[in-house]
Amino acid sequence: MMVHHRMAFVSISLFTVRLLQTLLPVEKASKVLQKSLLSALFLLSLDVPFSLEYPSIHEAVAAYLEQMSSENYSIYKQASEAAYSIECTCSFMIEVHKKGEKNLTELVELADQALHSLPYHQHLALLQESIHICSNISKSVQADPLLHAESQKVLLHLLAHPLLNVKAEAYRCCLEVVKDCLDIRNVAESVSSICHGVHFLLHPKVLYEIAAFGLQEEKNEVNSTAKAILMHLLKGQLVMTILTWNKFLDALYPIIPVLQGYADTKEELGNCILTLSETSSDKGDGILPRTTRLRAALRLLFSKKHLVRSIALKHLLFHLLNEEGASLKRPCLHGSAFTSISNLFIIEGAIELKLDDKMESIFKVETIEKLYDILTSDAVDIVLRKSAAEQLAIILQDTNMHGIVKKLGMVEKVLAYLSECVHVNGKVMESIVLPCLTLLRKLIYADSDVRLSLAQQSSLLLLLFRVSLIFQNDQAVLMEATVLLCLLLFDEVSRTDMWTKSISNNGPALPAFSLPVAVVRRYHLPVKITAHHIVSPNSIVVPLSSECLSMKPVSDMLKMSWNLSWYHGTENLLQLKNYEKQAETFLDTLKLSSEDILILKITHTTYGLQDCLNSIIQAVSHRDVKASLIRLSFYALNDRLALKCISGSCQTILKSIVWQKAINRFLQVLPASAEDEKLLVDVLRFLNKLCREQRASLEADHIMWILKSLLKNKSNSLLGLLVRPESQVRDETDEIQTAVRQQLDKELIHLFNILLFCSMSVTDREGLELAGCFRTELALKLLQCLRLTDAPHFYGLPSLERTLRGMVHVTALPDWSTYSTTTEPVTICKKYLTGLLEVISSFYVEWGGNAMSFMGKGVTKSTVLCLLHLSHEMMAQAKDTDWVSLWSLPYNNSEDQVPSHLGLTWLVPLWVDRDPEVRFTALGIGSALTSLEIGCIALAESCQNISGGLWGTVLNIFLDQSECSMVRREAAFILQNLLVIPIPTEDLKDCVWQGPCVHDEETGLSQTGKPALKALLHHCQFYKHLIQMVKHCYLGCYMFDVNSAKEDNHIIEKSGSTDFDDSLNLWKVLSSQSPSSHSQSTSETMILSVSPAPGSVMELQAAVPTNSTSFIPETAVNRLMAQGHSDTTTTASPSQHDSPMSAAMSKQCAVVTPALLSAVCSLLHNLLIVTPKDTGIALQRDLLTALSSLVSANLVERCVLKLKAPLGNPCHTEHVKAQVLLLLQYLSSVSRLLKSCLLVDSQLVVQDELLKPLLRNAFMILSIRSKGGLDAELISALHETWVDFFNLLTTLLWNSSQIAFPFVVAALASHCTAVIDTICDCIHLSTTHPALYTASLQFLSVLLNEEGRRQLQDKQSVCQDPTVSFLLDHSEECQASMTQLTELIIQVCERKSSKDVLKEVAVNALLSLLAVSKNAQKYALEVDLIGSCIEQMKHIHAQLNLDSLKPGKPQKKKEDSLKKQLRCAMQLLRNCLFQNEECKIAALKAHLVPVLHLLWPWLLTDDSSMEIALHLLCVYTAYYPAGCASLCWTSGGQSSFVSVRSAAGSSLMHNILKLASQVSDDNSPLQHVIFDLLSNLALSHDCKGVIQKSNFLQNFLSLSLPKGSHKNPSNVCTLWLKLLLNISFGEDGQQMLMKINGFLDQIVEMCKCKHKSSQHIALLILHNICFSPTNKPKILANDKAIAVLTTCLESDSCAVQRIGAASLWALLHNYQKAKVTLKNPSIRRKIDEAYSLVKTTPQPEGNELNAYYLKCLENVVQLLDC
Repeated sequence: MMVHHRMAFVSISLFTVRLLQTLLPVEKASKVLQKSLLSALFLLSLDVPFSLEYPSIHEAVAAYLEQMSSENYSIYKQASEAAYSIECTCSFMIEVHKKGEKNLTELVELADQALHSLPYHQHLALLQESIHICSNISKSVQADPLLHAESQKVLLHLLAHPLLNVKAEAYRCCLEVVKDCLDIRNVAESVSSICHGVHFLLHPKVLYEIAAFGLQEEKNEVNSTAKAILMHLLKGQLVMTILTWNKFLDALYPIIPVLQGYADTKEELGNCILTLSETSSDKGDGILPRTTRLRAALRLLFSKKHLVRSIALKHLLFHLLNEEGASLKRPCLHGSAFTSISNLFIIEGAIELKLDDKMESIFKVETIEKLYDILTSDAVDIVLRKSAAEQLAIILQDTNMHGIVKKLGMVEKVLAYLSECVHVNGKVMESIVLPCLTLLRKLIYADSDVRLSLAQQSSLLLLLFRVSLIFQNDQAVLMEATVLLCLLLFDEVSRTDMWTKSISNNGPALPAFSLPVAVVRRYHLPVKITAHHIVSPNSIVVPLSSECLSMKPVSDMLKMSWNLSWYHGTENLLQLKNYEKQAETFLDTLKLSSEDILILKITHTTYGLQDCLNSIIQAVSHRDVKASLIRLSFYALNDRLALKCISGSCQTILKSIVWQKAINRFLQVLPASAEDEKLLVDVLRFLNKLCREQRASLEADHIMWILKSLLKNKSNSLLGLLVRPESQVRDETDEIQTAVRQQLDKELIHLFNILLFCSMSVTDREGLELAGCFRTELALKLLQCLRLTDAPHFYGLPSLERTLRGMVHVTALPDWSTYSTTTEPVTICKKYLTGLLEVISSFYVEWGGNAMSFMGKGVTKSTVLCLLHLSHEMMAQAKDTDWVSLWSLPYNNSEDQVPSHLGLTWLVPLWVDRDPEVRFTALGIGSALTSLEIGCIALAESCQNISGGLWGTVLNIFLDQSECSMVRREAAFILQNLLVIPIPTEDLKDCVWQGPCVHDEETGLSQTGKPALKALLHHCQFYKHLIQMVKHCYLGCYMFDVNSAKEDNHIIEKSGSTDFDDSLNLWKVLSSQSPSSHSQSTSETMILSVSPAPGSVMELQAAVPTNSTSFIPETAVNRLMAQGHSDTTTTASPSQHDSPMSAAMSKQCAVVTPALLSAVCSLLHNLLIVTPKDTGIALQRDLLTALSSLVSANLVERCVLKLKAPLGNPCHTEHVKAQVLLLLQYLSSVSRLLKSCLLVDSQLVVQDELLKPLLRNAFMILSIRSKGGLDAELISALHETWVDFFNLLTTLLWNSSQIAFPFVVAALASHCTAVIDTICDCIHLSTTHPALYTASLQFLSVLLNEEGRRQLQDKQSVCQDPTVSFLLDHSEECQASMTQLTELIIQVCERKSSKDVLKEVAVNALLSLLAVSKNAQKYALEVDLIGSCIEQMKHIHAQLNLDSLKPGKPQKKKEDSLKKQLRCAMQLLRNCLFQNEECKIAALKAHLVPVLHLLWPWLLTDDSSMEIALHLLCVYTAYYPAGCASLCWTSGGQSSFVSVRSAAGSSLMHNILKLASQVSDDNSPLQHVIFDLLSNLALSHDCKGVIQKSNFLQNFLSLSLPKGSHKNPSNVCTLWLKLLLNISFGEDGQQMLMKINGFLDQIVEMCKCKHKSSQHIALLILHNICFSPTNKPKILANDKAIAVLTTCLESDSCAVQRIGAASLWALLHNYQKAKVTLKNPSIRRKIDEAYSLVKTTPQPEGNELNAYYLKCLENVVQLLDC
């Protein structure tokens, strides 16, 4: 009974507190709850096992208790403090006994906390250890001062503990330490520091505690020990080190006044105290310093004991006799003077020391100063001075005046007067002594600083003593002198701040001078004074009073706390085999009873669960097992009530407990009776709960164990219980037995469903095999269950629903039919299909659909869901496409005489079922079937008799805005699949697939194919509907309809319908829709690895990838439903005359989800392919912009941040995750649609209002970091979105770079670093996600290519935004990322095989990067990419040579591969060297030219390789004279590149010239490149020499010039002209050209060409050669040349005019003979006309070219005139 009572108590307590938390705010508790509940909460707050097991609930209990009863809460808090102190006690004892170095700080802290519970547990070993620790700490000189202070505080608390036996034990322990440390035997020890162990006592506070309170303790156990301690210390000088003894004396000085109170001649301690003031030799030596001894001797004169005062007089005599100037002082110290000295200070009566400390004073400063002047004036009569002193004494009653007189020097003046009085001639001053003493007494009473300084002056003390002797008969003077001495001698003990920080925080403030009670009681004092320290300031307050301890709940709490703390937790306590023996040392109040231990066992979940499992194993009856199962259920219930976190829940605990043994026999042995079946139901219920709680994290070993148990003996396993013989079924007449059997079936199905889910996590080979066998075996058993009876009409619906639900779970897993050893997967699928169609036909079709069917909602849903899963399995397993025909029902059981073939018509009523999940799933089946062409045809044929046919029906569902999104989404998939099959453009009768068919009732005409599709879309205003969908899209995580309650009260009718929805109206009924079921939807039961439907093709072919089988596995459809379906079902009120849009604009409009719009994008994609023009126009009308701007990247980013730093409920995190997945899926769909639009018509996308936000969104999405807090599913979705966005951006730059590139760069500038980091992440994923790797690098390549094109076009000055080059090379933020990117790409290029496709992508990206970024070139130089490429070229050359020497047929493939590698290396080199002189220097040092020279024969065999090599040389030689010169040198061999002058024509330069001479094709790329290279080389002096010697320029004369002035010269002529122009830039080149016979005539003829470019170049050549003095005579002698030059002045081209004028000037310059030729009248006339024209024509300012032209003409005219 105790067990059941405790379990019930815990559960009820948890329920009560959770109910309070749910219904009642804490602050309202005192007003609502009754006292009876208060008592219960109070008991619960003190229940230690409960609080340990359910800490959060216990906190709530404490909160309610605090609000309801301050008294009970105070007791609870005090008990909690005591419990905490107990815990500290046990922790201290554990730590102190640990071996090794100890944490003394922690130990001292624990000891301090532990003191509060000492009265309860009285574990005195705590004292001993604490005092030993204090002793050890004091030994160390290097110990932390704070640690010293804390340990001293613990010691003082122990010595002042309110419990007498604790205090006595503390003193006893201290005495033991003192004895051990100051033992006489220690003197002989080599280690003299043993005595340092008493340092912990050698502190004024400690000695004060012992002297002031230990010595006066009434109990002998304490005071005798205190005396012994002091005796050992006082007598221990000989056994102490000097350090210790001095430390003791330092600590002793402040407490001597207290200690001298115990001076006595009869006791040993008293005598020891008396020796302190004794002077032991004539030299004045003693224990204490001289001043201290004088003060001690004078202080003893206040003792109440006469003998003590007599001894004090003897001690004092030394000081009097040896006083400085004693012979000149009164009185004379003869025998009669000492007769009554011992009683000198024993005065009857006492004065009260009181001063006035009012805020305002009535006295003036001037008055005081005047009185002071009178007092101190020697000229004033003594009587007046006395009067002034008396008045000042009265004034000093006011403390506000003290500061003034002290500044005037009153203290020093009074002391001087007293000294003067004591002098042998000072009798005259006797009259002034009394007021002076009064003045001094008031000053030092009020000012502790003055008192302290005067107290240490031995001369003053002796002065006051002599004054007392002189005036011993004058009571008033004697009293003042005695009081003064009292103030000075007891000053040290009057300072309370020395002993404690605060006497009382709340009590009245102490006066300026106060003495401890121990002093007041033991001395005869002449003052009435306030005493302090009646009790020790170090005494602690015990948290719990005796009354509280007498309460059983409190004592039980402390008792439980002690035991749990002592044994270090519940587990250790419960593991004790003999508790009674272990607890013998405890007080009786600390020992646990058997009931206490039982309560602890039951409350502790871990032990309780283990106990239950042991009870099941050891059970001998069904009752014992059931009782244990009930307890297990209670523990699970308590978990849920307490909202336990995973770490402490039953689920986690059972993972660490071997529970299989308890359950094993129930899985192995089948039930033999009804009672056995009942017990098995209970066992399975527990196992289901256990597996359901752990299904997300069930250990693979546990799953394997259960699967093995089920499959071990198939004939006797639990799987066999699903199918019972028909005879047994018919014999079940007992209702109870039937109910038990049904419950058993239910639990079995539940168990198997959970196992199916958990088996998905198995990864090892054996586990996969077991899981597969289990699925197939279970599938066959469930199929047997489905076929038990002859007619499905008589199925028991609950049993059928259970069976079908099990089938749903089985069929949801991929390849579930493939693990049978006896039956083919297709056969199993066919049997399943037959059975499921039988259920559908029997319950649904034969009864007229959901209007008349008695089939339950769960049966319908499960059946349709099974069929959906089955369609995917058959798709995967069927080797042919005939499986679609199996889905057709053969006939209709109608009353018609001729049965009609139903086909797939049975699907249509399911599409309009009242349950949205049924509609969704049935449309999913249609989507799966239409993924094949034969399915589209079959479904279309089945819908022929329905108005609108298949197209109209599905389109109507898709456009129904009152329909939920998941249903419309599947309809969109069907439409998408229907568009995959090519639709004829016109009516073709022989075509199998006609597409939609539209019939015009007015004209009677019908349309099929694309015209019908266009008409259908136009008729239903399809694109307007889509815009409405976008407007109604809800992007949030949750949605709540505040109007649902109102709408549930009435039926909302549709305002209109289209002309093809009659078929739907046949199946709809008037009924309100019930709330959507929260059972598992299709998506949740589908496996994530379902492959896409077959029949789809890529890109812009007529077929588009279909998502029909992708049931948003990453989305929570239950939440999707909550957003997407309306709260009430609309009823069909068909009206043939309403406009189609009236239904669309109905007020009842369901929310559209991003998942639906994702399907819309895919549908638009297909429509764009089928009808590009119409779809493009529709998209351009705001639809595309609305779709692209719907989801903001900011929203996705916020959601991702929530997932990376989750706050709140894990369920909310899952919802946010689902939201992110939906948004990412939508963004991917939109990006794919936009990409298609770009390929069809780029103008659809490149619009400012669409492009700018699109790019901003795209780069923000690409900037989201996939690492740090995101799970694998989210990362995968994000990566897929990245792929689509990269592909979109790449396509955008490919198709519309001129328009889009500036926008792309502007958007990239804000996210450049993040996007580069993302590309780096993508490169890391090259192995696991090659598509992402490829897409990212392709985008990078295209982007950089466009930047390179921009640079070549020299538009940088026009561009205002940062360029890509600027971002890569000059943006500080991007530098680190840029370096990493270059490094990664180079690593990929170097590591991956040349055959790897991914390497080609990386090479392309690297080529683009090197061409654009100087930083990339710099890094490539650092990692010696140039050297590695040249080494690779050497290796390729060697390999080519080696392969060519091998006998047999040449290996063409290998050679091509090597040449491909060669081309790649040369391209990389080319881009490395582009406009980078440092890289060119590196290439020169790495012998680039010799390597190319070696490869030249192989390059001649391959034009593409030769072209790349020549490009490389073009880049290498541009603006690099050293590189040009290197081509003129010959190599000394393949292995050595020692340069020597080439004399035999074997240099690379000769080879290039030879190649240029051989190329005959007028327009070949090779010819262009080689002449570009020669143009570069022509600028080099060395190269020009080789060109001249090779007679290459003679080929120029052989060029055939075009006949007729209007014909253009050939391309080769232009190339030659460019080469000659470069040669003509130098004088040597100019002379070289003129040496060619016929050159001048040839160039003059070319100058006559009307082709502007060629003419311009030819004129420039002629212009250049005019500058050579050698050439001028030849040119002037050529009339045609002069005619050409003078004709230039008449040209319409300003450039030609300038060339002509500059040429004439050059001829005239320094050549007088030119004047003769140029003064020819016709020539001179042309010059003058040109000159006058340019002078008269106004020229724009700042035009340097025009100014140059004028200057040329001026110089020509001037030279001709002179």
